[in-house]
Amino acid sequence: SEDDKDSLYQMIDNYYLHSACAFIGINASGKTSVLKLIHLALSIVNNEPVNHVESKGILGGTAKATICTYFYDKRNYVCCLETAITAKKTKTGYSTSADILEKAAGEHEIVPKVLRYRALTKLYSTYAKGLNDYISKDGRIHGTFNQTIAATGRISSTDPNLQNIPVRTAEGKEIRKVFVPAEGCVFVDADYSQVELRILAALSGDSVLIDAYKNAVDIHTLTASQVFHVDIDKVTPEMRRNAKAVNFGIVYGISAFGLGEGLSISRKEANEYIANYFASYPKVKEYLDNCVAHAREKGYVTTYFGRIRPIPELKSSNFMQRSFGERIAMNSPIQGTAADIMKIAMNRTDEALKGMKSRIVLQVHDELLIETWPDELDAVKRIVRECMENAADLKVKLSVDVRSGDTWYDCH
Repeated sequence: SEDDKDSLYQMIDNYYLHSACAFIGINASGKTSVLKLIHLALSIVNNEPVNHVESKGILGGTAKATICTYFYDKRNYVCCLETAITAKKTKTGYSTSADILEKAAGEHEIVPKVLRYRALTKLYSTYAKGLNDYISKDGRIHGTFNQTIAATGRISSTDPNLQNIPVRTAEGKEIRKVFVPAEGCVFVDADYSQVELRILAALSGDSVLIDAYKNAVDIHTLTASQVFHVDIDKVTPEMRRNAKAVNFGIVYGISAFGLGEGLSISRKEANEYIANYFASYPKVKEYLDNCVAHAREKGYVTTYFGRIRPIPELKSSNFMQRSFGERIAMNSPIQGTAADIMKIAMNRTDEALKGMKSRIVLQVHDELLIETWPDELDAVKRIVRECMENAADLKVKLSVDVRSGDTWYDCH
């Protein structure tokens, strides 16, 4: 009801101004072993034999000038990279960014080594070694959590950014072993499952999506079946992966160009994927178009709870800025609602934990991490699930994965 929305909006507004959840900081331990692990990986990569003797020095110097020297000025032995690498030129020369080099990863053995060396170097300097500077005398990292910086309304993290700990690589995941609860405690990790896709289904009112969630149908497999016109039991893992990219891409207003780049397919194929998606879920297309139309008329969009995000980009004379504004108009009601839901859930969880020893120590996007005493483990799991799943009354029920472990790593 409108009264419920007003009440919830007031709760969100109060949270922005008077953050009820005071993080006590997250324990950091075992950093030496992680440092050694990543340093060892760096040494292995840097000393791996490379067939072309001339290129051996490149890993130690990943600066743009060094890479350009080997990739562009010595094309006599890496000429097969020319098409992929010289496709993008900046004011200071040819680009050596990861997205450019990844296109040529299969063309020459040195390219994946450079990419891996870069990734490991970042892990070592930014996380394994970098986090060490933020460990306080009490053994905890007391980061700064900002509530009014991200335009979406999501909480952001700085000094250090604890929301950006890598999860895609094996070495990156190892960083999470550094984060441990207080002695005698365990972590409870609660993570929303596909919260933005559930919100999209609810706000758009698309009956196919809503029914899929009500009947616990795998949404990516369903989309693959719809987009590729195959029976649901004939969907291959690759089809599902591509459909997953489409599902999440639609939430962010992805273009055929962006989807094509992400899936390494032609723009024509990407257009077909998107067209098939909207044909399968017509209410989603209608909803996103209405979001853009409303933003053009009013100059802003709102979340489910009524929080406003102005979108001045739609009035820009620059086409790229206007296109960016359209993507914001499509995504902000969804991502903004997810941000509101998380803050409501955090408030309720924090209130429910009062009088207990356990408490919230970290929030990462759609995830809460709670330092939990063993005798309160079952109660904390029940509390956080109830608070998160009931944070909003949508047409699609919110779902939360709750796990526990001795380190943050063990919770995933």
